[in-house]
Amino acid sequence: MASSFDDLVREAEAAPVSGWDFSWLDGRATEERPSWGFQRILGQRLAEASAALDVQTGGGEVLAGALRTGAGKPAVLAATESWPPNIVKATRLLHPLGVVVVADPDEPPLPFADAAFDLVTSRHPATVWWSEIARVLRPGGTYTAQHVGHSSVFELVEFFLGPQSEEVRRGRHPDDESAQARAAGLEVTDLRFESLRTEFFDIGAVVYFLRKVIWMVPGFTVEAYRDRLRELHERIEREGPFVAHATRFLIEARKA
Repeated sequence: MASSFDDLVREAEAAPVSGWDFSWLDGRATEERPSWGFQRILGQRLAEASAALDVQTGGGEVLAGALRTGAGKPAVLAATESWPPNIVKATRLLHPLGVVVVADPDEPPLPFADAAFDLVTSRHPATVWWSEIARVLRPGGTYTAQHVGHSSVFELVEFFLGPQSEEVRRGRHPDDESAQARAAGLEVTDLRFESLRTEFFDIGAVVYFLRKVIWMVPGFTVEAYRDRLRELHERIEREGPFVAHATRFLIEARKA
């Protein structure tokens, strides 16, 4: 592995960031996994459904994994995605598994009729349109998802952006999102939250992560943050891995 600051940064800048596969970070960063095992839960829910929709599927990796390890799949299964490189990747991965991938701008309305699905799922949606989820669910249908929680990896965010307001830190709070679900007419049947230790072992891992998870430091580029990146590189070299904490919550909500 390259060891100089410039080499590490150059390598991370050249790495492709399409899809939702983080295997490039193997050996460079670690993140604890939530105890509930979302892919396993997703596989179980899909096996029980007759018509399902996966919203903001990314490159389709999680949905594909759930289908391959689950006990079955719905007769009707669709997925939405907005980013063109991910649409291409998801189509190639999911079409052989019988999933229709629909290009969608991730803004209301979802391109489906009312009460079209008895299951809607998502893993780490960037935005959640609760009224649309409720609209496309059949009565008795369920939304099952793993969301990024509030102040996730904010140790890293605030290293680059400085202290954030309490309002910003509270964004994506599970209490707030469950309240929004109820306001849309859904009954929250399960809500679990965990804070998960995350470690970055070199500056290349940081650059790759911020290029891929673009909402962490909006507008991030190496040139714009080169001085802070070099400072963080020297800190990691001196003190060891940079430690942050990712937050995740599992939420399941049922349409009455």
